[in-house]
Amino acid sequence: MLTFMEMLTSLITAAGVIVLCPLVKGLVPSSFLNNLFSIYEEYFCTPEITLFFRTDCDLSDNQMYDVASTYLRSRIVDSSKCLNVGKTVRQERPTFDIVPGAVVIDSFQGIKGLKWKLHIEKGFDGCERRRYFTLSFDKKLKQVVLESYLAEVISRSKAVQEAERVVKLYSRDLGRGSPGREWSSIVLEHPTTFEKLAMDPEQKRMLKDDLDKFVNRKEWYKKVGKAWKRGYLLYGPPGTGKSSLIAAMANYLKFDIYDLDLSSIRSDSALRRIFLSTSNRSIMVIEDIDCAKLEDREKEEKSDQQILKKPKFTLSGLLNFIDGLWSSCGEERIIVFTTNHKEKLEKLDPALLRPGRMDMHVHMSYITMDGFKQLVSNYLGINGDHQLFEVIEALLKNKNVTPAEMAEELLKSEDPNIALRGVVEFLEQK
Repeated sequence: MLTFMEMLTSLITAAGVIVLCPLVKGLVPSSFLNNLFSIYEEYFCTPEITLFFRTDCDLSDNQMYDVASTYLRSRIVDSSKCLNVGKTVRQERPTFDIVPGAVVIDSFQGIKGLKWKLHIEKGFDGCERRRYFTLSFDKKLKQVVLESYLAEVISRSKAVQEAERVVKLYSRDLGRGSPGREWSSIVLEHPTTFEKLAMDPEQKRMLKDDLDKFVNRKEWYKKVGKAWKRGYLLYGPPGTGKSSLIAAMANYLKFDIYDLDLSSIRSDSALRRIFLSTSNRSIMVIEDIDCAKLEDREKEEKSDQQILKKPKFTLSGLLNFIDGLWSSCGEERIIVFTTNHKEKLEKLDPALLRPGRMDMHVHMSYITMDGFKQLVSNYLGINGDHQLFEVIEALLKNKNVTPAEMAEELLKSEDPNIALRGVVEFLEQK
């Protein structure tokens, strides 16, 4: 019986005869001929396959680029001579990244020669436009790589991400992101937690319960046919802790924060691209929504009647991304709006405030006695009662003081008696 290699050699010989002899070529069925040449190309013409891991994928970022980047951090120390080294404040050990142009040789289940490389694509001006990884390997390994090796890469990448997990703050104007990416990020070092917030205890409990319910109801959202997202409106005077609450939410859920400045958006299509480039398990923050220059829907209808239309950023576009078809592109996402003046939102468009867009409204009030005691615990370490608390509580009933103002007073002395006497004087003068 012929071996596989003997059969393959016979096929290649037959292919050569067919190519060299037009008469024989005319007698061979075209389907058989195509299969014969496919086998020839498979084993002799192109010995390697190369996979490309680009930063973009259709309208959104390519998660496989991030997977490759994370995975290679755990593989390059032993196989690369040049490394980029980095460490954030919260990381216990430094991390290593592949240097552009360097090749990392990986192995899998006894298979060697899996070659990774990071490439930089430059524009005509010489500036970096985008980055991408390539993975090259022998064509005979195609099935193993596509079905098993890439699954292992994804699995290990997830494990590395969990081990290195830090909350990140994303912005579109940091100027340090990878070319071709909508966002750049830094590690969020904000230490605020729910336990430290100067809020009403019952309000904190309700908000935490709502967040817990949201993250644990994936199947429920699927069953009722709703996009897995949640909207919050934080409203109240400046200095009442809206930004601190957002940081506490991110730290509690371990969700990244995307800080979106609506003033930088010029059209609905740009907003669509920005939303699609955010990740799951994240919080999109739109601060001072009442100050955004949004064209209301009555003006939109009038402008739509114009013959010449320019791309514009509209309220209808924003509403569609929050609660329309595009809102389902992603899951486990939270959108937080903030405003100092809730009444302005009602004048802009009451549709912004309805459930599905701003599901839970959280009033960030002036400081209460419960909030004050929490600040005293944070700043002075007093967890019980104090002789001046009665006086301060009576004064607070007739004063509008923000948590930020009170925190500033408590910072003036580390001595509890001096600091609290200063608070009394501050409230009497206010």
